[in-house]
Amino acid sequence: MIDILRSIVLGIVQGLTEFLPVSSSGHLEIAKFILGEDAVGEESLLMTVILHFATALSTIVIFRKFIWDIIASAFTKDGKYSRSFIINIIISMIPAAIVGIFMDDLLEQLFNRNLILVCSMLIITGLLLYVADNAKNTNKKVGPLQAIIIGISQAIAILPGISRSGATISTSVLLGIDREEAARFSFLMVVPLIFGKIAKDLLDDSFSTSKIDFTDLSFGFIAAFITGLIACTWMIALVKKSQLKYFSYYCFIVAAIGFGYLAFFH
Repeated sequence: MIDILRSIVLGIVQGLTEFLPVSSSGHLEIAKFILGEDAVGEESLLMTVILHFATALSTIVIFRKFIWDIIASAFTKDGKYSRSFIINIIISMIPAAIVGIFMDDLLEQLFNRNLILVCSMLIITGLLLYVADNAKNTNKKVGPLQAIIIGISQAIAILPGISRSGATISTSVLLGIDREEAARFSFLMVVPLIFGKIAKDLLDDSFSTSKIDFTDLSFGFIAAFITGLIACTWMIALVKKSQLKYFSYYCFIVAAIGFGYLAFFH
């Protein structure tokens, strides 16, 4: 029962923080550290992958009409924007895909309750959000050059504590991209990568020796999916109001709490 409750907590943390620019991976690592989840290496990474898969599905549900319209119009005469959007999504995936393929072993080591790294990266996330909040003239669309730059930000955000959505949305805004367009592009660009990562792990049989109970994974998945639906809808509304600085303050506070926990309780 305790393991199920821990999985639900981790699922809620993932679902709430995947879309908010405060680093879902950082929060997951902090939660694992405080809750005492002892799974490391492939076991810890398996839980992380499953929870990200749940929020990827919630992204598809939220943007299902937009995704359908993009796919349907891409093959029509007037589908220039749709074709451009799909191409830019593919371009944006390249940096993270390269990192994922060639640095997979190193990434597994980083996801091992490294609280000092997580808190340091949360501070960087907070600074990036604060700077981006002051960006002006955000009325452009995503082009190939912007897509590759945003993709590099996504690759860097693989580090636990660097918010993927925070890094990509902030980078987009600093490049002059429309804020709503930036949020939509940020949320959708990661979905193919998550599915690709899961497919790669399954083909490599990476989790064949994992001892995590699939009941725990199921409860974590459901919690992440439901809270992901709520958080995604909420974030879309928040992005329109241009209030990134409040998330930067939150990142600073969480980092301070993490460092405080290390100093006084560990």
